Amino acid sequence: MQRFIIEMGMGNDQYGQDYTKAAARAIEDAIRHSAIPMFESVGISHAEMEVRVTIGVQNPDLVDCAALAEKLPRGRATVTATHGGLNVTNPDNGNILVIATAAVEAFLPFQG
Repeated sequence: MQRFIIEMGMGNDQYGQDYTKAAARAIEDAIRHSAIPMFESVGISHAEMEVRVTIGVQNPDLVDCAALAEKLPRGRATVTATHGGLNVTNPDNGNILVIATAAVEAFLPFQG
């Protein structure tokens, strides 16, 4: 497989300490501005594309990777969570704000 796209994004959950919600927002941020006209231009099916998403959060075990993969609009998607991102504690009330980062990579079989 040959990587042809990498997009980065950031998302957060300010009140619920929901790592999956923060991760979903990071993925959306990464792909929101992407358009890939190559598929129509060269006649490649989206089904040939492999999408690999890496999520960085402070508590990776709390991310529902399967649910996130199901929401990706194209290709065969896998999502993995790793330690990263940031938790920020509000000193006034102790509330933890969860910040997630995402790297979304798209791969196709070698075309050369």
